[in-house]
Amino acid sequence: MPPFVGSHPLSSGFSRNSIDSSSNIVTIDVGGHLFQTTKQTLKQSGSKSILSEISNLDGSIPFIDRDPEMFSILLSLLRTGNLPSKAKTFDIQDLVFESQFYGVEHLLLNSHSNPSQFEPFDLEKSLILPLSGRDSPTAISTSQLGSVQVAHGCKITSFDWSLKRKSTILTQFAGIDSMLSLSPNVVAAGATDFSGLQIIDVSKGFVKETLNWENVTKSGSTVQAIGASKEFLFTSFESSRRNSNCIMIYDLSDNGLRPVSEIGHYEIFGAELDSAIPATKLSWISSYNLLMAAGSHSGPSGVRGNIRFWDLRSGNAVWEIKENVDCFADCTVSDDLSAILKVGVHSGEVFISDLRNIGKENTWTCLGDSRKVTNGKKEGFGSKIESHGNQVFCSKGGNIELWSEVLIGSSIKDRVFRKNSMGRAKDSCGNKITHFSFGGNKMFVTRKDQQFVEVWQSSVRGF
Repeated sequence: MPPFVGSHPLSSGFSRNSIDSSSNIVTIDVGGHLFQTTKQTLKQSGSKSILSEISNLDGSIPFIDRDPEMFSILLSLLRTGNLPSKAKTFDIQDLVFESQFYGVEHLLLNSHSNPSQFEPFDLEKSLILPLSGRDSPTAISTSQLGSVQVAHGCKITSFDWSLKRKSTILTQFAGIDSMLSLSPNVVAAGATDFSGLQIIDVSKGFVKETLNWENVTKSGSTVQAIGASKEFLFTSFESSRRNSNCIMIYDLSDNGLRPVSEIGHYEIFGAELDSAIPATKLSWISSYNLLMAAGSHSGPSGVRGNIRFWDLRSGNAVWEIKENVDCFADCTVSDDLSAILKVGVHSGEVFISDLRNIGKENTWTCLGDSRKVTNGKKEGFGSKIESHGNQVFCSKGGNIELWSEVLIGSSIKDRVFRKNSMGRAKDSCGNKITHFSFGGNKMFVTRKDQQFVEVWQSSVRGF
């Protein structure tokens, strides 16, 4: 039987029977069950939805041959903007198919993956995303609404926002070290041992474009880091001979990625290795219109590095932090906190520096035990740090620390942070965390020697 049955079918496929059109109340017959709602509620579905078309009908009762129980879920979504608790009794994929039929998948997506529902103190492992093959994840990228791409070996596996639809493609890389989601179906990917940044359509499995840096030595250009703003794509390249590096800026608004400018071009002179440390992390600071570029290396004198802040308009570094004592194992920047954060490679402790100090002599403030700074034990080796909203997450071994600011005063000196328990976000396996990232209301975690991705999620309405 077709989904719509009746003697006078409309262009969208439903039939109608006569009824008084003077009321703002709309009656819909779905699978033999009558539902009543208002025209305003139906118009929340969007202009392209068949429900919006129903709201424009006068003097009729449309009949739709679909599941009435699922329709009641979607009608509640239109009324409140949230999924009702009874949605838990349905498989999310069934609701996805039904929402696509009515043209309201975007509303289901917003409700199911709403970033405002992310509660760091109430995280629990909700799902395991298995990966094919024996390779562990080497890079992970997420979108704001919760879709995720995972690089493992020469493959990229993608999961849609519902985490139910999965696809895997092969790439030209032996292994991928950097990956950034440009859209739900397109990623930028690169490796430290393979020349060029590839723009890959993961839905169709082909390389749309390859970007290279034309360095002086005419050698290949490997990718050390990738970042982006709303307008630009940033890529840190290093020559295959490892004697020069730069950051290329590409315009994301073009159909093809047009190179805009080049900043931070450095060459190694003699034995002075510090003169050309490539950036291995790129982060855009929208409130300051600056690009943070950080890089480090280990040499005879220990681990050294630098964090530079670049003004794209002038092409100059407006601030530089030289890392000689307890250099960062990883660092990040937070617009919400107006701060730079790092985890020390020796101490394993979290440090903060206020972005309002830009241009001044930098001073790090240790949020943990400052006595560990000079212990030389590399307790922070392999640790990762990221900010999400006004929270700071730092991985140490198989655990994640959560740091939150306690508001005491408006002065920079009044800033106090406390380490908090992440509630149920703990794991007894002990495997070292290699990556974690945030998308929608979820946190995605990968661990050493594991061929899957853990999904940590707040206890939200609906699922």
